[in-house]
Amino acid sequence: MLLQVTAIVIFVAVFAIATLRKVHLGILMFPAACGVGVWLAGMPLREVVGGFPIAIMVLLVGVTYLFAIAQANGTIDRLIEAVLARVGGNAVILPFVFFALTAAVSAMGSPLAGLVMAPIGMPIAKRYGMDPMLMALAIGCGFSAGAFAPTSLFGIVSYGTAHQANIHLNPFALFAVAVIANLVLLTAAYLIFGGFRSIGRRDASAASIAPAVGSPRVPLGKNQIATIVSLIGLVVAVIAGSLAGLDPDIGVLCFAFGAALTLIDPASGRAAVSRIDWSTVLLVGGILTFVGVLQKMGAVELLGEAAGNVGTPILAALVICMSGALVSAFASTTGILAALVPLALPLVASGDVAGWALISALAVCSSIVDVSPFSTVGAALIATAAEEDRPRMTSLLTRWGMSMVVLGPIVLVGILVLPGSL
Repeated sequence: MLLQVTAIVIFVAVFAIATLRKVHLGILMFPAACGVGVWLAGMPLREVVGGFPIAIMVLLVGVTYLFAIAQANGTIDRLIEAVLARVGGNAVILPFVFFALTAAVSAMGSPLAGLVMAPIGMPIAKRYGMDPMLMALAIGCGFSAGAFAPTSLFGIVSYGTAHQANIHLNPFALFAVAVIANLVLLTAAYLIFGGFRSIGRRDASAASIAPAVGSPRVPLGKNQIATIVSLIGLVVAVIAGSLAGLDPDIGVLCFAFGAALTLIDPASGRAAVSRIDWSTVLLVGGILTFVGVLQKMGAVELLGEAAGNVGTPILAALVICMSGALVSAFASTTGILAALVPLALPLVASGDVAGWALISALAVCSSIVDVSPFSTVGAALIATAAEEDRPRMTSLLTRWGMSMVVLGPIVLVGILVLPGSL
């Protein structure tokens, strides 16, 4: 037991050091995994390195490359412009519009890409006299919802890690849970922060919104049309493959569509290479390599047994979800997902809770706290708000984020996990 506990302490220490020193967690985690694997677990170095999640890396690189092309050739901007133009400046529905837009962008590979809506949405909220907290939470909830799409990072990490552990988690079920949970949160924010006060409040013209996006109203180019066709083709291929009982590899599909678009538009293809989210690849790779060592040593089972000893399985599930939410409010959500999903495996293996339900609850709980000012999302929302609104937003987003640490796990565990354990 001493070796397992030592390995867990080193794992937590690496998290703490990376956070305090503001260095890349994956870079620290990978050599630490090799050291612990070789010196404490007695594993050959080749076996430790073999734990690097190649399948997830293919997903991340393929997805971020395809959608980087869509950003580089202006397709994403044109889609946003088209949606806003159809809204017509009706303030009462703008929070839901920005929720949908942010979710759509976040679903396109890298969730943080959804933050491009912050510098657009916050000034629009100011112009309409809308409470900036409502717009901030609309964007934050959209970020969290879209991030769990089968084509986006949080979804890839969650169901990819679950599948590695032989837990069946339908990626569309996970996405549905995330969308519903975040829509409920947005509805609550709408009621709390005066969304109905915007009824009847309209801008002078729908066209006045277009300059905020920064794209001229010109016909779509052939490259943008090809990109839209490719994105639709990706969605159709994934859905059709799933309905046919196949297990479509989203990463490979994205590489295929990305390669086709690169041949059509080499300039955007070259630009997209530099936008591949290598930082996240290293982050997930380093953490999962270390988690693989912990699993090999039996440390993950040890933690799972400790959680199980908390009391009933439901209470253990609640503790795991609250832990994920609390840490995620201050640290990388991607890292938390990669680290905590395996810790829930022993509880799932006991048969006391449904695996898909616990993983879904844990994943969404770890994401809905991201509006905390201590996270990248919350910080971006505050930074793009008007200067006079920032102190109030900092205080309110802190309260909102910390309340989600408690309320999120209670509600999601109660709805998803509890029925299956009765």
